[in-house]
Amino acid sequence: MRMLLAGGGTGGHLFPAVAIAEQLLQQDENARVRFVGTARGLEAKLLPQLGLPLELIDMTGVVGRGLRGVLQLAPKLLSSLNRSRQILKEFSPDIVVGVGGYASFPVLVAAKLTGIPFILHEQNARPGLSNRVLARFARRVCLSIPGSGGRIAEHKLVFTGNPLRQGVTEVNPELPENGKLLVFGGSRGAHAINQLLVECLPILRERGFDAGIIHQTGEADLQMVTEAYRRAGENNVEVVAFINDMAAAYRVAQLVVCRAGATTIAELCACGRPALMIPFPFAAADHQTENAAAMEQAGAVQMLVQGKLTAETLARVVIALWEDRGQLEKMAAAASALGQKDAAARVIEVCQQVLTED
Repeated sequence: MRMLLAGGGTGGHLFPAVAIAEQLLQQDENARVRFVGTARGLEAKLLPQLGLPLELIDMTGVVGRGLRGVLQLAPKLLSSLNRSRQILKEFSPDIVVGVGGYASFPVLVAAKLTGIPFILHEQNARPGLSNRVLARFARRVCLSIPGSGGRIAEHKLVFTGNPLRQGVTEVNPELPENGKLLVFGGSRGAHAINQLLVECLPILRERGFDAGIIHQTGEADLQMVTEAYRRAGENNVEVVAFINDMAAAYRVAQLVVCRAGATTIAELCACGRPALMIPFPFAAADHQTENAAAMEQAGAVQMLVQGKLTAETLARVVIALWEDRGQLEKMAAAASALGQKDAAARVIEVCQQVLTED
C-alpha cells in the first residue's frame, strides 16, 4: 500500500499520523508512506528526525480570519492545491489519510479532484473545520471517541480509537514506586501551566514534596522556566522544550499534569496514568473541557479550571493525590479501562477495506 498522510501542525494531529505510518511500515515491508505538511508545523522538525519523508505546502489556517482574511488567502490556497496535485502525481498513492489541520485541506481536495480515495481521522469529540467540510467526500471517517461524529453521515463513521506512537502502548500500566511528576502542555507547551508550576514548586517543597519532576515547557518558555528553577536552587527537575520519547516519560510518571487534548488522553489511557487535567479554555468549541469532563466522569482524572486555578490550589491537590496511593491506582485503572492500543492497525484495516471497494 502506498499511503499519503496529510495534515499536522500540532502534535495532536501529527502523532496519530506517525503512528499509522509506523504501523503500516512494520506490518508491510513493501509499503510506502509520505507526509504532507507545512514548514511552520511540528512535522517539519519531527519527521526528518524519524526518517519519514515530508512534502511541504505553503498553507495557513482560515479559522478566525473573517471573510476578508479568507479572500486574502485565496492565492495561497490555489498555490497549495496545485502543489498538492503535483505531489499526488509524483507519489501516486493508493489512498490518502487526512488527520486534520489546515495543511490537510488542499491535499484532500486535490485527492478528490484526481479520483484518489481518502479517509479522515478525527481525534477530538468535535470534528475540526477541515474534517467537517471534507467528510461528505471521504470514504470513511475514523473516530477516536465513540459517538463523536456530529452531523457526519453515520454510514461513514468507524470507531478506531486514536493511534499512538510506538512504545507508548508497551508502557507497564502499574504505577512506579517513587515515581515522578510529569508536566506538559502539548507539543508546544502551555504558558499557563508553566507559570503555575514555577509558582507552585516552592509551595510543594515547603510541604515535603520531594519527588522528581519532568517538565516539558515548549520552546517559548524553556528559558523562563529553566531560569526560574535555577534561581530557586532546584536540582530535582528535568526541564526540556520537547519530549521526544514520551514512552520513557510515562514509564516513570506517577502523576501527570497536562492539557486535555485527544492525543494526551489516548496516551494516558494506553499507559494507565492518573492525571490532573487543565483544559485549554480557548480550544475550538471548548472541546478540551468536554474531553476532560468525560475522563473525570470515568474516574481517570481530576479536572482543574484554568481561570480558577492558583499555585496554592494546585499544590494542595497534587500533594493530596500524591499521598493517596490507593486513589492514584484507582484512577490509573480507570484510565487503562478506556485504552485502545490497536487504533493504528484499525485505521489501516479501514484503508484496506476502502481499497477493496474500488
